[in-house]
Amino acid sequence: MPVIIGRFVCTALLLIIGFRCPQSDAATSPAIDRHVVVHGAPGKFAGWPANHGMWIWDNEILVGFSTGIHKDLGKNHNIDREKPEHHVLARSLDGGETWKMEFPNDRGMLVNEGGQRHGITDPQHSEPPPAAISEPINFAHPNFCMTMRFQNIHGGTSRLYYSYDRGHNWNGPFVVPSFGQSGIMARTDYIVNSHSDCHVFLTASKSNQREGRVICGRTKDGGINWQLVSYVGPEPHGFSIMPSTVRLSATDLVMTTRRREGKGEAHHRWIDTWRSLDNGQSWKFLNNAVDDLGEGNPPSLIQLRDGRLAVTYGDRKSPFEIGVKFSSDGGRTWGSSFVLHTVGGGRDMGYARSLQRPDGKVVTLYYHYSPDNVHRRISATIWDPGTAE
Repeated sequence: MPVIIGRFVCTALLLIIGFRCPQSDAATSPAIDRHVVVHGAPGKFAGWPANHGMWIWDNEILVGFSTGIHKDLGKNHNIDREKPEHHVLARSLDGGETWKMEFPNDRGMLVNEGGQRHGITDPQHSEPPPAAISEPINFAHPNFCMTMRFQNIHGGTSRLYYSYDRGHNWNGPFVVPSFGQSGIMARTDYIVNSHSDCHVFLTASKSNQREGRVICGRTKDGGINWQLVSYVGPEPHGFSIMPSTVRLSATDLVMTTRRREGKGEAHHRWIDTWRSLDNGQSWKFLNNAVDDLGEGNPPSLIQLRDGRLAVTYGDRKSPFEIGVKFSSDGGRTWGSSFVLHTVGGGRDMGYARSLQRPDGKVVTLYYHYSPDNVHRRISATIWDPGTAE
């Protein structure tokens, strides 16, 4: 039987004879485990996990994204806008190692891949008008998940759906409130506080009616009534959109947002960091988590079990990479970037979502294409975040 000697005893003994003990708390670097294809098909488009949501229960992971027909539109998103966009799901029961597609229809139920409806949930083609929430939502249900999606990014209306059975059946669509804004362009970013209390973080229209300002909202009665809590920073000239937020304590929130200023050759696109010490009532700008993302991409912010923050993102400049940066001080400073995957196809990529598994590994999903396959697909990178210094 091996003899285990305590670290401090070991250190004392070995220093006497001139040797040093290995330091068990030495930092370790992130390491890639594997890349997994979640979904992709010839002639099809799959993209934008950041717009939909990603949830985890032990090793069961559910993620939403869009599919459609591929159409070569140059530098734009290569999806045929004249045909329906399908809002679909992929589920993994083994921590992201393997995935199975699911197709919710316009009544919130799931049908198999050969089903008649084939998962059409495009509001412009199939869904009924959204209703007001009349029955309080139990946000703290153990199998709860919720998604918020804009119906028309130019019209400023958004929809909410929720599930009590890990996304097998959905209630909705429901109206996302306007919070007194002229438009709400919702993607999924929320923090559950209790069974009836939930913060949501959304993109609202600016004073010029264009998308571009982040707000914090809250309900304390299960979604029957909602209040505008705060604006996150001043109204930008360009835009601040697609927040990703974590709670560090009962009153401490950290948020990253997608930023853009300037046009043409003078454009600047990055990810910034904000912190609230009063549970979302006010926000202080901290820094830029990522200084340059080429043509820009949204962040996915999570808190690791060791307390560090990790922000994953797509870098829309050559060689087109999925990256991550870490903060050990609540977002006040960020370390160097680490490349999770060089996807190499072009700027129609990214929109990451990340979650940490029970074993400590992180699963990051995103969309991309490669020089030898122009059809956009969803992939997952499974990786070890290492340890802090």
